[in-house]
Amino acid sequence: MTFKKTAETLPKGAHTLERDYYVNPSILQREYNNIFFRNWICAGRSSELTEVGQYKLINIDTESVIVLREKNGNLKAYFNVCRHRGTRICEKVAGQFSKSIQCGYHGWTYGLDGRLIGAPHMDAVEGFKKDDYPLHSIALAEWEGFIFINISDNPENFDTAFAPLFGRFSNWNISELVVQETKEYVVKGNWKLVIQNYCECYHCPILHPDLAAIHNYMGGQNDLHEGPFLGGFMEFNEDKDSITSSGNLCCPPLKNVKDEDLKRVYYYSISPNMLLSLHPEYVMYHTVWPDGVDKCKVTCSWLFENDVVKSGKHQTQDAIDFWDMTNKQDWYISELSQLGIQSKKYSPAPYSGQESLLAAFDKYYLSDLNSST
Repeated sequence: MTFKKTAETLPKGAHTLERDYYVNPSILQREYNNIFFRNWICAGRSSELTEVGQYKLINIDTESVIVLREKNGNLKAYFNVCRHRGTRICEKVAGQFSKSIQCGYHGWTYGLDGRLIGAPHMDAVEGFKKDDYPLHSIALAEWEGFIFINISDNPENFDTAFAPLFGRFSNWNISELVVQETKEYVVKGNWKLVIQNYCECYHCPILHPDLAAIHNYMGGQNDLHEGPFLGGFMEFNEDKDSITSSGNLCCPPLKNVKDEDLKRVYYYSISPNMLLSLHPEYVMYHTVWPDGVDKCKVTCSWLFENDVVKSGKHQTQDAIDFWDMTNKQDWYISELSQLGIQSKKYSPAPYSGQESLLAAFDKYYLSDLNSST
């Protein structure tokens, strides 16, 4: 991996996006159709669904997806649409199926593998075959313990799409880590403002003085600075060892994190909706979900080694509380940005050298938004 200083990759003339991209409902609809309905999106952790029949819903605009654990132990994803009259089958955002999935309208019933196994009185309909009416399946993949789904009718092969990330984070053993806590937030701002905020620390001295005291906001170096995956590292100041309330490690470092990685935090955005932060002793990730042009929902989870969580002896809450505070500062400023951008007087302005990843995000976002395939 070759790292470059953040300012070295800023394109000449790069500037912020036009107002319409944050306020225009028709652009939001294109984002759903061309970005969220075509790309692999992070839908949480595999460990959320441990029991056969356990499920969660992922709702994006007009689409609703059931992600569940089927009898053979595999994860599956289906459109939350009954094949009879199109009724949405599940309403609860998470739950447990027994051995089947039943629509509450006319009782059509499906196995956990999606097959239609019951359709009252349909045997009297000439030519009707249950095999012709399974739930519509959705492409699903697992990577580093995360669930990804792709709603497209012709999804890109996951291994091809994520090839640049394979093995990149192996020292953190992310698939073996467990979630200690998850927080959910509602941000009154466009979803892109949350992603863009994450991709720069130019704002850190003003908005996050406690964070700026832990790592140098001018010291970022990136190995991924174009395309759907963006990010790199920032080094801790000499007297700091992690991003916690104290600036000290909140538990022992992850077993395979060594050498220079003990003095760094890595930040990566994984288009379109995932943010991944790797610390010496824990991993944090966000998912971002648009909910209108001026609102989005954000989840944030903190992952630690299982022994650390089970022991209850460590100060893991120091990391969670610090980032919860920082998250809320970011959401606050993102909401103010939304309010300002809505003004008729907003117009694009140049990016600074510390905002080169925003320029890269914008470039990829626009190419994805305007793609016809």
